[in-house]
Amino acid sequence: MSNTPISPLRARMIEDMNVRGFGDKTQNDYIRHVKSFLIFLGRSPMTATPEDLRQYQVHQSKAGAQPPTINSAVSALRFFFRVTLNRPEMCRHITMVRQAQKLPTVLSKEEILQLLEAAPGVKYKAAMSVAYGAGLRVSEVANLKVTDIDGKRKLIRVEQGKGKKDDYWWVARPKVWLFPGREHLMPVTTRQLYRVVRDTAEAIGIKKRVSPHVLRHSFATHLYEQGTDIRTIQVLLGHSKLDTTARYAHVATKVLRDTISPLDQLKPLRPKAEPPK
Repeated sequence: MSNTPISPLRARMIEDMNVRGFGDKTQNDYIRHVKSFLIFLGRSPMTATPEDLRQYQVHQSKAGAQPPTINSAVSALRFFFRVTLNRPEMCRHITMVRQAQKLPTVLSKEEILQLLEAAPGVKYKAAMSVAYGAGLRVSEVANLKVTDIDGKRKLIRVEQGKGKKDDYWWVARPKVWLFPGREHLMPVTTRQLYRVVRDTAEAIGIKKRVSPHVLRHSFATHLYEQGTDIRTIQVLLGHSKLDTTARYAHVATKVLRDTISPLDQLKPLRPKAEPPK
């Protein structure tokens, strides 16, 4: 562990993020982006000007930074100036970059079934089933606790064989974490879940790039294909904007296949004349 003292400004920013409940990843990203800006600036951030922020974004662009990286830096710097430095007027001088919206990768129901059946063990089969069956993010799956589950109704369950031999709830008897890691006092890591899903997909010959998030995408798309209202899916996924959920309408192939053209629904006004005999 490093013994390097944390600067008062960095300690203050960490306190500000902790008060607002920011996760570890967000905090690390924000600190990294602010540090990068301060190195570019080369002096106290209290002396930073709007032109400094503009030049930093020009610098990022010339260095080949992609829109997600630039936008992440914008969020970090806006927080830094607005909250930690109490200089909210600086925030309007940094601009989000428009980025092309990529369509999500989706597995067919047959591919989902193949993936679940090929899972290396009942724990990972259950974890993947939860990710797909409830549309959870990988971090939400990893951090599920036994107390989050209705044990009497056994809602988290993967059945296949006789005698409950493949029922995760009965086989594992988890104590605290529903999906414990190698050390049972800690949950399985998101990295491990990513690796298992990816390796399983590759092993059974699925050519798409598969991750736990693809299971979440598939959950939403399959709900849409079976007629679930898009706003209901928005609530289930926890999206704040409907536009984010609407992406699944573009990959729901069954909806497209089953769509009947208005032309095909037109009925002739006059009965067809009988052909001459």
